[in-house]
Amino acid sequence: MPGIIIDRDRCKGCETCVEACPQQIIAMSKEINAKGYFYARVDDPFRCLGCRICAIVCPDVAIEVLSEGVQYSLFEY
Repeated sequence: MPGIIIDRDRCKGCETCVEACPQQIIAMSKEINAKGYFYARVDDPFRCLGCRICAIVCPDVAIEVLSEGVQYSLFEY
């Protein structure tokens, strides 16, 4: 099962990952991080596909996706 790790203190709350997630499992927290931003959090980690789109679109490199087993890569043809 894949897992998403979001570094709450690196997140600036741009919500890019929220919009990009195909499963709609990332949402903004109601708490504020050390920089004064509402940070992203994972609502339902069991529905994560491990697609890594959230980590790819994050401009602050605040998201890491861990998975075991087969890892698929997206290629443009």
